[in-house]
Amino acid sequence: MKVILPIEIAAEIEPHLPADTKVVLVDSNGNLDNDGTGAEVYLSWFFLKSHILHQVLAAAPALRWHHAPNAGVNHILTPAYLERDLILTNGAGVHAIPIAEFVLTYILSHTKHLAELQASQAERQWKRGFPIQELTDATLLIIGAGGIGQAIASRAKAFEMKIIGTRRHPQALPNFDLVVGVDEWRSLLSEVDYLVVATPLTSETQGLIDETVLRSLSPHAYLINIARGAVVDEQALIKALTEGWIAGAALDTVVKEPLPSDSPLWTVPNLLITPHCSGHSPKVKQRSIELFLDNFNRYQTGQPLRNVVDKQAGY
Repeated sequence: MKVILPIEIAAEIEPHLPADTKVVLVDSNGNLDNDGTGAEVYLSWFFLKSHILHQVLAAAPALRWHHAPNAGVNHILTPAYLERDLILTNGAGVHAIPIAEFVLTYILSHTKHLAELQASQAERQWKRGFPIQELTDATLLIIGAGGIGQAIASRAKAFEMKIIGTRRHPQALPNFDLVVGVDEWRSLLSEVDYLVVATPLTSETQGLIDETVLRSLSPHAYLINIARGAVVDEQALIKALTEGWIAGAALDTVVKEPLPSDSPLWTVPNLLITPHCSGHSPKVKQRSIELFLDNFNRYQTGQPLRNVVDKQAGY
């Protein structure tokens, strides 16, 4: 079998492939080191650009299965890509632990007023009287109770939070007090203390967190987005934070990345911005390799693949 592997990770994968596997390497510019004709499998890597993807697809007309290490695949599902009869699998789950830890970091930083305490230290002032809270009985709403959402819930439950999740097809899940459908959560917004966006970016979720949602939250609510930037209406969020509709927000992802130096988001009050790094961990690479190798064995033996993407739904 012929397999196309990214040059930056091939050395860690090749030794685990069957001896008769023919490997074609692809560099960061989309150039193959050998003929891609007859290749059935393509493993892309992080930060894949659309023109490189389509360059590889053009060089491999017999391709049957494409594995992407990302959880989000909105950048992959172009009209040209959807014309190909490809099985697409993704890396859902490999980032869940570090992202969940980051979400708890955002929550604790806000509720314990760490930014203000650190500012006091920098000013060498022994300030007290900050309205520090605890998380017991605080309500956490997770938009998207998939792998990442469930990892967040399992950690938040240790703080005895009330946890609500959303799913297209609601079902009872461990650590969730309530799981509701894709629109039912809107009626619950007034009781939410922390709203976490963990849903894929699709045509249905683009701009989901809009002015109506932000105005429906209580003034003490805190928004966290670790999904995709376009799920949140940035102009509405700027207005919400500037006018004090909500207490604050943390964004690990924005519409345009890297965030331009002249973006108004940099100076919006009560907004914490991190550079799309919540999923970073040395263990993510190893989990990604293990997932691909497991799926490669499944592909060869005719077993169902893990993390098959519904290309019409977008995740």
